[in-house]
Amino acid sequence: MMLTQQFPDITLADTLFVFALEAEAGTVFADLNTVFTGIGKVNAAIALTKAVQRQRPKLIVNLGSAGSQRYGKGEVVCCTHFVQRDMDVTALGFARYETPLSDVPVLLEHGQPIEGLPLGTCGSGDSFEVSHGDAPYDIVDMEAYVLALIARNEGIPFVCLKYISDDAGSDAAQDWSVQVHLAAEAFKRVLFAIEP
Repeated sequence: MMLTQQFPDITLADTLFVFALEAEAGTVFADLNTVFTGIGKVNAAIALTKAVQRQRPKLIVNLGSAGSQRYGKGEVVCCTHFVQRDMDVTALGFARYETPLSDVPVLLEHGQPIEGLPLGTCGSGDSFEVSHGDAPYDIVDMEAYVLALIARNEGIPFVCLKYISDDAGSDAAQDWSVQVHLAAEAFKRVLFAIEP
C-alpha cells in the first residue's frame, strides 16, 4: 500500500482520513479512521481540531474533490502548497491572499508528495469558484488550506489528494455532482494499489 510504504512508522490506526463529504469516501474508507467536516473552511477547522484533540493522529490525509483548469477530470493530484484564495485585504495595503498580522505565508507549504502523482497548488475558499485565471494555484476546493494549516501548527505530517471532478468552468456544478461519487474508487486505486 502506498501510504505504508511512504510512512512505514505510521499505522493505518494512527492515520486520520479527512473528507468534506461522505460522498467523497463512499464505502471504501468505512473501516478506517475518518472525519467528515462538512463544506467550507469554518466547518473543516472545527471538525479537524476536535478530531486531532480526540485522536492525536500521526498522519492526516485529506481526500476530496476539486476543480482544475490544468488537470483533467478523473485525475488524482497531490497538493503540497495551499493558498487561502478568498483572503483579500488589499484595501488596507496587504498583498492579495495575505492574512494580515499573521506569520502564515501566502503560499503555505505543508504537504507530503506521493510518488507517481502530479503535484498541485490548492486554492481554498468559501465559494464554488468557476474561473481562476492567473491565480497562484491550479486546483480549487473549499477546505484544504485550513486542514494543512492545522496539521502544520500541530506538527502532524499531511497528505492532500484531490480528485479532479470538474474544470472549474461554466459546467463545474453539473460535472461535480456526477464526478464526486467516483472519487473514492480513484483514491482506493492510488492509496491501496487496488484495481476497481
